[in-house]
Amino acid sequence: MAISSLAEASRILILSGAGLSTAAGIPDFRGPEGLWTRDPYAELVSTLSWYLNDEDVRKSAWRRRANPAAWAAQPTKAHRAIAELGRQGRVRAIVTQNTDGLHQLAGSDPASVIEIHGSMRTWRCERCGASGPMEEMLTRVAAGEEDPRCPTCGGITRATVILFEEVLDPDVMQAAVTAAEDCDAIVAVGTTLGVYPVAGLFPLAMEHGARGVIVNASRTAFDDEADEVIRGQLDDVLPGLLG
Repeated sequence: MAISSLAEASRILILSGAGLSTAAGIPDFRGPEGLWTRDPYAELVSTLSWYLNDEDVRKSAWRRRANPAAWAAQPTKAHRAIAELGRQGRVRAIVTQNTDGLHQLAGSDPASVIEIHGSMRTWRCERCGASGPMEEMLTRVAAGEEDPRCPTCGGITRATVILFEEVLDPDVMQAAVTAAEDCDAIVAVGTTLGVYPVAGLFPLAMEHGARGVIVNASRTAFDDEADEVIRGQLDDVLPGLLG
């Protein structure tokens, strides 16, 4: 059973994907009801060259960020189960492909969360690198600024998420690799393990002796290699698995 696989684990690496966020009401990108499926223009907002060179794309991006619905999602039971595991001192790290910050809102130690694709909750200037909480920019958008510029240098601002045409932050990725090499169990949650290099963390952890557990509603690329595979809704199965 998966519970026995984790019972003795004390340095568990959680690898979370879009399935954890969709359960919280945040749409994925390419699924049947995904953001880009329903609105192909939205993909331009996530492409660096379009964002930097097209003012209309930036204005669209800021309208989307300022939409209250984008901030309405709350942590699920699964998020809270992961946070509770952290309070027990058994989490080596949480490596997430999600940018929503729900792990931290659920109570997970921010220092333990490795956000591979960045965060929607902070902004950054492309020119000078100034940054701050996203609320600062959203307040300006609500006041009528359609394309808020950096208060320090006037440069283009953006959310600190990884866009198409960008590479992952090497320091962030190295932190994830180090965690994979140092954990004694890895639990992949809400991910099909099909996107690299993040998917490669699962076999890497197992190569270094970690137990491999997959919790997902559908088949993943590493089901045949994992020690345990659990099908089901994350809110239903994860609290019992990690409890």
